[in-house]
Amino acid sequence: MSSIVLPDSTAATSKRLFWPLQVLGWMGYFVLHFTAAMGDGKPLHYVYASLSVTACGFAITSLLRLSYRRLWGLPVAKMAAAAIGLLVLATLVQMKLYVAIAFSYCDDCQLRSVFGYLWYFASTLYLLLSWSALYFGIKFALQLQQQKEAALRARNAAHAAQIKMLRYQLNPHFLFNTLNAISTLVLDDQRDTAYRMVASLSSFLRHSLDSDPEQQVTLTQEIEALNLYLGIEQVRFGDRLNMTVDIEPGVRDALVPSLILQPLIENAIKHAVTKREEGGCIELSARLDGDMLDLHLCDNGPGFVESDSATNGHARVGLANTRERLRVLYGERQHLSIRNRDPEGVDVHVRLPFVIDQSERP
Repeated sequence: MSSIVLPDSTAATSKRLFWPLQVLGWMGYFVLHFTAAMGDGKPLHYVYASLSVTACGFAITSLLRLSYRRLWGLPVAKMAAAAIGLLVLATLVQMKLYVAIAFSYCDDCQLRSVFGYLWYFASTLYLLLSWSALYFGIKFALQLQQQKEAALRARNAAHAAQIKMLRYQLNPHFLFNTLNAISTLVLDDQRDTAYRMVASLSSFLRHSLDSDPEQQVTLTQEIEALNLYLGIEQVRFGDRLNMTVDIEPGVRDALVPSLILQPLIENAIKHAVTKREEGGCIELSARLDGDMLDLHLCDNGPGFVESDSATNGHARVGLANTRERLRVLYGERQHLSIRNRDPEGVDVHVRLPFVIDQSERP
């Protein structure tokens, strides 16, 4: 059977709790013991007997605590057996001291049979057993709390790692395409255009690396980041790329995941602009629908053909990645769908919980 190891932070908390509880507990015992003696007709000086018995109990349980702490790293079965042995020994010592002290203040008190000893033993055992149960109960409760906190931290770390992986997974695709375009511009002796694209790429990558994948940004900030990306693509496509943004004023401060729209825009450019000689038009719109933020990304390209794996392989990567990132962040309170428009084009629909950035409000 496995052993129990108390983490350092839990041990420190246990130590801070022990002495206040120890003092309060035995003070309560003293009050009960003395008032019971007064009710039984004992003289007032019997208070010294109550104080002496309480002091003995305080000392014995303090020593018992030190012994229990040494047992804590043992397997549960061995720890329980050793704790029972220590408890019985402590009970015998406390009972002997109790009888000696109580009888020294009570001339007519005598133990006339073995049942008298059994009664004192049972009452003392009940007292120390209750103390031991409380001691172990608090220790186990603190350890359980520590384990829950550690598990929660581990889940949060895994959650954060998954979010970062999902977002950064797309960067190599975009970076490869941009560097390939830059190399083409250099080969075509279009150095000024290549320099502008390098500058735009630097600005976008700096923003991408500085932003936290777990952080939510306002929709306005997300569009500003998209403009950095579109600046790169605008250098590549010039007038062939037309982008319009239609944002309802009431949703500009809505929180969205950082750079959640970039892979969707990248896919739209790839399929609606790259493959058309005349270029294409992409439209981003945002509306409030009840307690949900409705985002539509539409293009006028040839449409989405599910069976065309050569054409849509990267699109599926972008959509699947974005869908998984939304699922990790929002659970079931999100939606991403893609459909072909009539007569042409694609509509990517994203629904997110509508949450306002309070820091941006007056």
